[in-house]
Amino acid sequence: MAVKGEVIEKIAALLTVAFGLVAALAWNGAIQAIFKAVFGDAENIPAMLIYAIIVTIVAVIVTIWIGRMSEKAKGEETA
Repeated sequence: MAVKGEVIEKIAALLTVAFGLVAALAWNGAIQAIFKAVFGDAENIPAMLIYAIIVTIVAVIVTIWIGRMSEKAKGEETA
């Protein structure tokens, strides 16, 4: 039953993404609270831009790091 296995695989992937979204939203709230505590009211445009830039830089760095770790793990599996 290849179709059944594929359906289970897709459901697992969707659940993983859903939990990732929930975690991202939780982190977003936490980061906004920290940002507000450090920089004050984050309702002005410059503060919001700084927040967006900082979060984007951190996301890029973490994504690159995760990609490298994944490639390293794959390399160790095949060795």
